[in-house]
Order: sequence, then C-alpha cells, then structure tokens
Amino acid sequence: MSVLDRFLAVWIGIAMVAGLLLGRLIPGLGDALSVIEIDNISLPIALGLLIMMYPVLAKVRYDRLDTVTGDRKLLISSLILNWVLGPALMFALAWLLLPDLPEYRTGLIIVGLARCIAMVIIWNDLACGDREAAAVLVAINSVFQVIMFAVLGWFYLSILPGWLGLEQTTLDVSPWQIAKSVLIFLGIPLVAGFLTRHFGEKAKGRQWYEDTFLPKIGPWALYGLLFTIVILFALQGEQITSRPWDVVRIALPLLAYFILMWGGGFLFGAAVGLGYERTTTLAFTAAGNNFELAIAVAIGTFGVTSGQALAGVVGPLIEVPVLVALIYVSLALRKRFTRSPAPVVS
Repeated sequence: MSVLDRFLAVWIGIAMVAGLLLGRLIPGLGDALSVIEIDNISLPIALGLLIMMYPVLAKVRYDRLDTVTGDRKLLISSLILNWVLGPALMFALAWLLLPDLPEYRTGLIIVGLARCIAMVIIWNDLACGDREAAAVLVAINSVFQVIMFAVLGWFYLSILPGWLGLEQTTLDVSPWQIAKSVLIFLGIPLVAGFLTRHFGEKAKGRQWYEDTFLPKIGPWALYGLLFTIVILFALQGEQITSRPWDVVRIALPLLAYFILMWGGGFLFGAAVGLGYERTTTLAFTAAGNNFELAIAVAIGTFGVTSGQALAGVVGPLIEVPVLVALIYVSLALRKRFTRSPAPVVS
C-alpha cells in the first residue's frame, strides 16, 4: 500500500481544513471560484471529479459487465436501497430531527434524492469492492436519477407531507438539469475509461495495460479527490464556519443517514450471499449521494444563500469523513468475511 493510500484519512482531513481556511481567510475566493462555471456547474469541481473518476473507470474490465447484469439479487437490492429506502429514510430523519427548520429539512430531503454517481466509484475502489458492479450500479442510478428525481421530489416535498398533515413545499427542477449532471460527471469519464482500455489493450495487450499503464494513472484518482475536496470546501468555507450550530443541527441527520444506509446495505448484501466485493459495492452505492446535483438544485430553486443550499453543502462535509471511516470498517470486515460462490448468470 502506497503512502498516499495508507494515510488517506490524514490527507482528506488536511484537504478539508485547507479548503475551509482558504474560503474563510481569503476574501472573495468563494465568489471568484463560483464565477468559473457554466450553467450553474462549477468548472473546478467538475475538473476534480473527472480527474478522480477517470483512473478508476479505466480499471474496469468492461468485458465482465455481463456477470453483473445477470446478478438479479445485486440489481434488485440496489434499486430498493437507493430509490425506496434511501429517500424515505432521509425524509424521516429530516422531519424527526429538524421539525423546526424547514429550509434545512428541505435541503436534506433533496440530498436524499440525489443518488451518488461520482465519489462512490473511488470509495468502492479503496474498499476493494467490485469495480464492474460499481460501474453498472452507478449507470443504473444515473438513468433512474434522470427519470425519478423530479417525481420523488414532488412526492416527498409536497404529496407525502400533505397526506401526513405536514408543511408542504415545491421543487422546480428540469429533467435536463439532472441529465446534464449525469452526462458530465459520469458520461465523460466512463467513455474515456472505456476507450482507454479498448485502445490500450488493442495496441499493447492486457498485461501491459494492467501492469504498466494503470499503476501510472492510478494515483491521479486520489489527487482528483483531494483537489475536489479543497475546492468544494473553499467555495463554502465562510458559510460553514460562520454558522457552526446550524451545521451541527444539519450534521446529525446526515450522520445517522450515512451510517444506517451503509450498514443496511452491507447487512443486506451479506444476508443474500453477494460475497464481500459486491456487498461492499452495494453498501457504498447505497450510502453515497450526488452532492453536486443536490447543491445545484438547491441553489437553482431556492438561491445561493438559502438554508436549502447550506444543507446541501454540509452533505459532503459529513459524507466524506464518514465514508472514509467506513472504508476502513469494510477492510476490517473483509478479513472475516466468508465469500460465497461467484453468482451464476441467469
């Protein structure tokens, strides 16, 4: 294990603190970084995510994807966790722990609807999950995100609260806004990774590609992750540090959400016999969220200074350290995990 991998938690902690300090101590830095965007998509964050995801997706063995698509237990489990239990759990936690703070509550519900299509790729890889399974589940989440995000937003913010006699709100988001996030943050690195493997193996062979090329580009995934964290927290450093008690209130349901979703996914995968690699993939894809989409929707609908936007920003502040810690939990469980036989394609 390289020094970069061994001290990952330390580097991420430094990146978070550095970003917060930069955003707090350098006047106008957040505004300057926010200007560098196209149609509400931050170019520095987009660049960091693309750099982070490309090496991992270049490692995927695309000729093995059929073994994942044939694993009905994995696919059905992921759909249930991501699109039934995840949004419902965040709705319940938001109303239970933030009944008096409607803006933050709405922001958290939006976070719960934005299923992860970016950072989960690297969390899964670091925890030695199944790369091919992660690629398939992220692609499925992307399709469902385009189709279901606005529908579920309408249901959880307007219809269900009305049925329960609770305060209602509305969410104005277009399918194109969601599709755009998917195309940029997943489509570009996915196509780049596939083409790199295809032409690399064709030109030099699989052994050269996996033994020589991949080790050279591998560290860039973590460089991209650290860069993204610094930029993300620099953008919102002043807002986060100037409202510490609000951040604490928002953090509590988020902390419960990430732990419960990951733990539920891991237990569910183990119970149905998915094996360590796919159980780990199921757990991380269930727990992760698409913070870029959640923040963009909150800002576009409610404004950059809104409580909904702050709740979206606090999402990665809690998600990053929690899921990094859960990587180590996964690796510890791996030593005891009894692998089940490889799933049979049916």
